[in-house]
Amino acid sequence: MNLRSTLDFLLHDWLNAGALTQRPRFAEHSRETFDAVMDTCERIARDKYAPFNRLVDTEEPRTEQEPDGSLRVVLPRATHEARAAYAESGMLAAAQDYEHGGMQLPYLVEAAANAFFGKASISIGSNLLTVGNANLLMAHGTPAQQQVFAANEFSGRWAGTMCLSEPQAGSSLSDIATRAVLEDADDPLGPRYRLRGNKMWISAGEHELTENIVHLVLAKIPGPDGKLVPGVKGISLFIVPKKLVDTEGRLTGVRNDVALAGLNHKLGWRGTTNTLLNFGEGRFPVDGQAGAVGYLVGEPGQGLRCMFHMMNEARIAIGMAATMLGLAGYEASLDYAKTRTQGRPVGASGKDASQPPVRLIEHADIKRMLMAQKAYCEGALALLMYCARLVDEQHTGDAALADEARLLLEVLTPVAKSWPSENCLEANSLAIQIHGGYGYTRDFPVEQYWRDNRLNMIHEGTHGIQAMDLLGRKVLMEGGRGLQLLAGRINTTIERAGHSAALAGHANALAGALARVGAATKAAWASGNPTEALANAVPYMQAFGHVVIAWMWLELSLAADASENAAFRQGTAPATNYFFHYELPRIDAWLRVVESRDMTCAAAPEEAF
Repeated sequence: MNLRSTLDFLLHDWLNAGALTQRPRFAEHSRETFDAVMDTCERIARDKYAPFNRLVDTEEPRTEQEPDGSLRVVLPRATHEARAAYAESGMLAAAQDYEHGGMQLPYLVEAAANAFFGKASISIGSNLLTVGNANLLMAHGTPAQQQVFAANEFSGRWAGTMCLSEPQAGSSLSDIATRAVLEDADDPLGPRYRLRGNKMWISAGEHELTENIVHLVLAKIPGPDGKLVPGVKGISLFIVPKKLVDTEGRLTGVRNDVALAGLNHKLGWRGTTNTLLNFGEGRFPVDGQAGAVGYLVGEPGQGLRCMFHMMNEARIAIGMAATMLGLAGYEASLDYAKTRTQGRPVGASGKDASQPPVRLIEHADIKRMLMAQKAYCEGALALLMYCARLVDEQHTGDAALADEARLLLEVLTPVAKSWPSENCLEANSLAIQIHGGYGYTRDFPVEQYWRDNRLNMIHEGTHGIQAMDLLGRKVLMEGGRGLQLLAGRINTTIERAGHSAALAGHANALAGALARVGAATKAAWASGNPTEALANAVPYMQAFGHVVIAWMWLELSLAADASENAAFRQGTAPATNYFFHYELPRIDAWLRVVESRDMTCAAAPEEAF
């Protein structure tokens, strides 16, 4: 099945997207409007993104020096055209109110429609950051900040970034050193500060795709003694535009004191610039002074809480990026396996060299690698669509269901980011393997998919950070209620599947795996020692994710049985069997070290390495 058919099945046969139109916010929508959005995005992705995926990989961003000594970024013309087409589609404001120029589209449909761009060329667009930036301002900004900054991002006139990491701090945000000093508490765009510091790994931090770039910057406000407050409690959030604007959103002609120090040259995802930015170094003084002008968002010291609004959206989007790259590799290797002839099958008397070679897909091990890719990528896509449905439930469901959705998202978000990032990368590796030596060359696209995907285990919270968030915080929060809710939903699926002769064995296996995760969670924390509990957070995440994806495949099997979609039904049973026979049993080894609080790695002395 192609991506569109798969998404249609997930949206309508499984998640019942049409039911959302019964809610007041989505009442003007229908299956026809949802299909129209999908059609538009599929067309733009096919025409403006996919043909240039290799181009933006080979012609990566470069800098040119301006007469004033500053650096400008040069990108291929195709990048400008793709970005313009996306902005003109209205998708930047898809989920916003009609009064703000939006479509009031369910997030479920928005996420499905955006999947086409991820598969066509993940690195051309940096749109997820712009949308996340603007959504954050709609949640935490003042009316003036929403009107001036968010509205211009939603229209496509401006772009947005998130500036967290610093060269010396990386993911350790408590160690950031960017300072913000109050200049004018009564500025109409918000309390006005001057920022000084450096930000590293800033995606889309500099380009000329839009007339302005809105940086959301984490910085610390010094205390009365002039010192920065240690830890994350002192972190505040600021809007720092590349070019200063007035209260009507018009450019004032003044360049803010934000300078591009250089580009990071990446393994993959090369179509999006990745930058080191210097804030407040004096290259572009404002009113004769060094210091980048920034406007406080929310309350002082609440920056990280505000930024998490954007980070959680970004984490689900990264899971989707990983999944789409995995699916792109799967489709390429499936096509190759169906057309490339090589080798002969082994019969009762061995291989018969007199017979013509057969296609790769006729070999059992090729089928294994294809089935692994399908199980990883389509299972991950189902999880991400399920999470998108929870977002709509959280925002438009009744109070009880909205609260359940909120808690389920808390537990599932680390999995939705990390499981696809790890396993769909493995899918890309298998796609290369199926191509053999050709797959390792640039003559075929699968090596680029792997390079592009390798980033996803790192950014928006590394694999290890997400694992510690899951085991150290999410499964424990609110007395473990989120984990209990998830277990309840999984058990409901198990009960339904138990009535099917074809699925009863899988239902029993999932029930045992779920119980094992629950026992491992308790065992990990039995001593109450976080060092011991979190020493094996990554194996816990791997097992937890496998249980969740097994649940997804059981859900999809039930939906396929009730569907008229014969193609999906034909492919679901083998993929479900594969996941339960080959993948789910792997959780035993992972959970064994979690349950025993094994300290082999954590306690190893430095000299052991």
